Amino acid sequence: MAGYLVFILISWNTPILKQLLYPFKLVTVAFHEFSHALAGVCTGAKIMAITVDPNEGGATLMRGGFWWFTMPAGYLGSSFIGALMIMCGYNNLASKIMSVVIILCLVSTLYWAQNWLTRFITVLFIIPIVLLWVFFNSVGLRYFVLFMGVMSCFYCLWDIVEDLVVRKVNESDASKFAKATGFPSQCCGFIWFVISFIFFAAGVLLGIVLFK
Repeated sequence: MAGYLVFILISWNTPILKQLLYPFKLVTVAFHEFSHALAGVCTGAKIMAITVDPNEGGATLMRGGFWWFTMPAGYLGSSFIGALMIMCGYNNLASKIMSVVIILCLVSTLYWAQNWLTRFITVLFIIPIVLLWVFFNSVGLRYFVLFMGVMSCFYCLWDIVEDLVVRKVNESDASKFAKATGFPSQCCGFIWFVISFIFFAAGVLLGIVLFK
């Protein structure tokens, strides 16, 4: 797990290596948008569309639902999914179970997808999971699931910091939530960052305790 994190940190801004991370960034965005959609469904919303764009952004269009639940769900949901991947990545059987969950998330995203990039990125990650499980007797599946989890958690943490501190994006989830609640966006972002980090740490610790 530590090796994956070091690789991601080195590759993040390295000209050639960062291209290897690009598909994983996009699928993390897909999990982010799926989390918005799932929160919407849980609160009675009708999901209209999910889109992932080439600039590593995304959007979820829905009608209804509780905004105070659906807005934070993007970062928190994708980091929670990532933490589950990390935890399950320590064990072959658990990684198989988690891969089914991943496929269900991606198939749901594919169902709501509005553009070809979203469809492409979901199928792109469904295929290797199926291949690793069915044709290669699950060899490498746990490592693939673990890498996806580390990438998802790290990207969530990085994106929160970058949106609110570095870029100060006015249309980020935290900024929108802040406008709706009256709280400072930095405060919302900090709370989400702490929760996401707790998910990340819990995934690592639970994986070690349960499967080592």
